[in-house]
Amino acid sequence: MTKTLQTPTQANGQDTICAIATATGGAIGIIRISGPKAIAIADSVFTPASPQSPTLSRRKPGTVAYGHIHSANGSVLDDVLVSIFRAPHSYTGEDSVEISCHGSRYILQQTMQLLINNGCRAAGPGEYTRRAFMNGKMDLSQAEAVADLIAATDRASHHMAISQMRGGFSRELAALRNRLLRLTSLLELELDFSDHEELEFANRAELDSLAREVRSKMQRLADSFSTGNALKNGVPVAIAGQTNAGKSTLLNALLGEDKAIVSDIDGTTRDTIEDTTVIDGVTFRFIDTAGIRHTDDAIEAMGIERSFQAIDKAQIVILLIDIRRNDQSFEQFYDNVRPHLAGKQVIAALNKCDTGTPSAAPQLPTAVAADLTDSSHAIAISAKYGHNISQLRSLLVSLTGIDTIATADVTVTNLRHYEALTHAIEAITRVIDGLATGLPSDLVAQDLRECLYHLADILGEVTTTEVLNSIFTHFCIGK
Repeated sequence: MTKTLQTPTQANGQDTICAIATATGGAIGIIRISGPKAIAIADSVFTPASPQSPTLSRRKPGTVAYGHIHSANGSVLDDVLVSIFRAPHSYTGEDSVEISCHGSRYILQQTMQLLINNGCRAAGPGEYTRRAFMNGKMDLSQAEAVADLIAATDRASHHMAISQMRGGFSRELAALRNRLLRLTSLLELELDFSDHEELEFANRAELDSLAREVRSKMQRLADSFSTGNALKNGVPVAIAGQTNAGKSTLLNALLGEDKAIVSDIDGTTRDTIEDTTVIDGVTFRFIDTAGIRHTDDAIEAMGIERSFQAIDKAQIVILLIDIRRNDQSFEQFYDNVRPHLAGKQVIAALNKCDTGTPSAAPQLPTAVAADLTDSSHAIAISAKYGHNISQLRSLLVSLTGIDTIATADVTVTNLRHYEALTHAIEAITRVIDGLATGLPSDLVAQDLRECLYHLADILGEVTTTEVLNSIFTHFCIGK
């Protein structure tokens, strides 16, 4: 699909929009108005409390007026505060007004009706932020971060959203693009002098070095998506083990509630059970899986297959080991699970330590000890009595990489950004390969332009109406 640059005049037109910007039921409700007639329309329904006070149109920007909203027949609807913002110094970059009234549903709806009768149009989802983007108040990646910030439910997702909204991601991409643009322009200048083959404006060694550096930085950003996306949507953690190893008991202990049925009978859990909780500002999605063993029961076999699927999708796997069972019994189970653990963060949790000899530390089964690359990922617990559960929680948080995220400037959390970065990496890799094989300058320049295009796509410098509609229709009304 051909992408075209969108300009403010193409997107906004000349209409003035209004919307309720707060949830109903609170003590205060806010209505936002934005557009060329925002202040004039607000003036038509607002009367200052003091006859000596100027009208809204005559007030200075950045001021607040006290008065009341009146209906067409002059009756008072509510006492309000009205904030004035003049273009370009507003959220949308347009003249804007915010009316703060009481949070009554009736008052809010009646005020909205008055504004619409006087020339406003009800805003669509995300239309204020879309106008902010179109008017150059933020780039597209920052606009998308607004929705992420509103949806943030924990420390990790809040940190990533606020960093992106304040331009951390944009600055990183802009720095990469500016360096590539200089050399791209020199390459294209060579094409203007194609009759003089001896001319070479772009130093090939410098271009190769820069291309490799840019690819490395883009790869770092793309690699952060796995962690960033998991932190944004909840880190998936699968609890895997043999039947009756205590998986459901551990799930309940981690959640702090009786979510799963606990029984001494093998095979009680026949399907995956999932729930979320926040630990130290990070959301985790815990999945209690069916006990993995050989079975002729068709229903239990289906549950075991779903257990493998849950492990495959998990970022962290808690391998729950019943210390009362012998190595041989465990290794039969582990042989089935091991292929699904590749690339996962694995915690070996030695459960039921309350039943062992007090003076003897529980030992890892030989097969697990050989595979576990970090001994700090092994922990003795008692899911039933809560022994070392807080330490297990801390270990889970440390494995998410939240400390790295907190100090990093940029973490990619958006699938659209990840896909664009992937395409940009492919293009810059072709540049590197082309330089190595002596590819003609025009073909190298084409790959450089494609790389720049995909970086610009993230920032919204090139985009389509369909893409913008897809992004902003997921926003709430009033934002």
